[in-house]
Amino acid sequence: HLGDYIYEYESGRNGKVRTHQGAEITSLDDYRIRHAQYRSDKLLQAAHARCPWFLTWDDHEFDNNCADDISEERGIDPVEFLIRRANAYQAYYEMMPLRASSLPSGCDMQLYRKASFGRLAELLVLDTRQYRSDQPNGDRKSPINQSAMASSQTMLGREQRNWLYKGLITSDATWNVLAQQVMMGMVNRSGDIESPQYSMDQWPGYAAERMQLMRFMQQRKVNNPVVLTGDIHSNWVNELWVDDRSPEGAPIATEFVTTSISSGGNGTDQPRGLNEMLSANPCVKFHNAERGYVRCQLTPTSWQSDYMVVDDVLAPGGKTFVRKSFVVEAGNASVQPA
Repeated sequence: HLGDYIYEYESGRNGKVRTHQGAEITSLDDYRIRHAQYRSDKLLQAAHARCPWFLTWDDHEFDNNCADDISEERGIDPVEFLIRRANAYQAYYEMMPLRASSLPSGCDMQLYRKASFGRLAELLVLDTRQYRSDQPNGDRKSPINQSAMASSQTMLGREQRNWLYKGLITSDATWNVLAQQVMMGMVNRSGDIESPQYSMDQWPGYAAERMQLMRFMQQRKVNNPVVLTGDIHSNWVNELWVDDRSPEGAPIATEFVTTSISSGGNGTDQPRGLNEMLSANPCVKFHNAERGYVRCQLTPTSWQSDYMVVDDVLAPGGKTFVRKSFVVEAGNASVQPA
């Protein structure tokens, strides 16, 4: 699970299915109650009982678009904000299946970690919230300008970045999987080549660090990097280069972005402006906005991602089916329809 397990804001904002109750949460009891509300869902209980879970948070387990100790709202006392963060982290640790190494220490909690599946896969679970710098350009969609390209901009922080690099170069697994929160593909969301707009909360807002990571994986010949992403309540398949705006040579990695299970209600297979967006972004190989999840099947020779969607999340008994499947062959990051 790649984050936003709960939502911290008041009831009625975005809930069409599985709505929560109460005002925006800030205290430890608030966060505990909100987690308990979500966990009262019988189907979620069944999912936890049936499958092992590896989790990481995004922003809503604490506060929307948080960046380290910086709130998206102006005038928030950093000390009070960190007290709230300590409350959020404590409740998260109490309610999630996590290792003892993630035990919170006040407002700090180490969530990045790895899991090895023999020689098949190395899973590197990242935290792109707790250590990041503030979003550039006022956290508004904007071109990738000097602020977004600043070397001081970090999504990972120095310690986590060094840990990630070490994990990548010491892995002998066929598949090296980065499980993380926000989209790594440099996707021009306007669909207009002349007036590009990128999300500053996602990796384009931290473009220099992202490019450095891509170069590192390319130069060190990291085996088959695959990025798994959540966050944006829509499905994407992206091929990743050092700079997706001007791709050169073969792609370095593949990114599979999963939609939400039910948040936002029923989506659509053909989002508005889809053709223009695809034309403006050669790195994007698939996009839709239906609800569901991504099912990944790994072998020593190939990776297949099935985009599972639900026909209707507003009524019990909705049918789940494969909207589209994609395959990546070991040794080649180019993605192909299955």
